[in-house]
Amino acid sequence: MITFELEGVEVDHCTECTGIWLDAGELELLLGNPEDAKKLLDSFNIDKTCKEKPRKCPICNKKMQKVLVAMAQSPLLIDRCPKNHGLWFDKGELKEILSVTSFTDENKVAKLLSQIFTD
Repeated sequence: MITFELEGVEVDHCTECTGIWLDAGELELLLGNPEDAKKLLDSFNIDKTCKEKPRKCPICNKKMQKVLVAMAQSPLLIDRCPKNHGLWFDKGELKEILSVTSFTDENKVAKLLSQIFTD
């Protein structure tokens, strides 16, 4: 994984699978609006029926939870560390999250990431 920082938000990017890891609190920084971030995080529901193999958290190495993002336009399943170390986004998932939130044009980081990680 490579790590880069954009306007104070550290993003870890896997060059092999093109996934993105955001440490706890970085999604909130990325969205730039605490109300939008809370609404989004509150929409996460653990999917106990998922058959997809769980990823391991890059920090604690525990199996991550598969969570459904209720605010997504179509069913979106992301990975969340059970110890709240962060979130893992497979290719295209972060872009979809950013598309359903109402970040402003002033949020340069979200806009840039949305452009960088296109499908």
